[in-house]
Amino acid sequence: MSPENLFAGGYLDRRADARLKSDWLEEARADPDTVYVVMRGSTALMRGSGAQLSLALLSAADERVRSVADPDRMLLLGWYREHRCLLLELPEDLPQAVAEEEAFAELRPLASQLPAQDAGLLAYARALSLWRSTHRFCSRCGHTLHAERAGHARACRACGYQSFPRIDPAIIVLVQNGDRALLGRQAGWPQGRYSTIAGFVEPGESLEDAVRREVAEETGIAVNAIRYHSSQPWPFPASLMLGFRAQGVWAPPQLHDAELEDARWFTRDQIRNGAVLLPPPESISRRLIHTWLGEA
Repeated sequence: MSPENLFAGGYLDRRADARLKSDWLEEARADPDTVYVVMRGSTALMRGSGAQLSLALLSAADERVRSVADPDRMLLLGWYREHRCLLLELPEDLPQAVAEEEAFAELRPLASQLPAQDAGLLAYARALSLWRSTHRFCSRCGHTLHAERAGHARACRACGYQSFPRIDPAIIVLVQNGDRALLGRQAGWPQGRYSTIAGFVEPGESLEDAVRREVAEETGIAVNAIRYHSSQPWPFPASLMLGFRAQGVWAPPQLHDAELEDARWFTRDQIRNGAVLLPPPESISRRLIHTWLGEA
């Protein structure tokens, strides 16, 4: 698929082999070209405003970088625009040290305003940071976990257990029947918004099985001719959205669980004429709908 969904693409050279070096941090801090993505909780340091908004990449000379001595607060992301790039996590109780035209902000409301490469790098950093914040202790014995592999693993020195970054696979599907698409809405969404059907993949389930089950559970519609479309990292907090297209058997939707407030078949003309408020432009759901609209 071209272009890539937002947050996806070859924006970063990950160089996983560099994570195995015991002196990776010393090398990074000694390299004057190293740049740092700074996060505080789930927020990232941004620079500029409006159309000029971008991710703030700090240099090794910045006092905020130099002041952090704890190696567990640094993680090697890879090489970004040919510069070694680290994630620097500031303590949440630390006062927000920001320069002029800088601010800490959440990614999700800003994603569509950022350059695509910045958005992708920040999505990656956010996902790793949130994983690390929820994997501080060993799930086997309860002891503290320590960073290994340049921050990409958490190890227990008591029992030897290792934890690696986790993602939650979720399917999202545009179900069609002729000139109609099946869309649903959740109660907490803005008025009039409808989107494609989505849900998490369960243990022991294939992606195609998940598509069939989620559509049936949420709308009562049976589907077939399932085919893959594209995928999108979605670090809110840790999903990988796997996009599909499917043919739906025509029937009035019936809500079988509490996931949706409403589900309906909409024609292309209805959607084009503004009968529904579509999902945000940065979402794979929006792209699935636009792909379908462009076919007729």
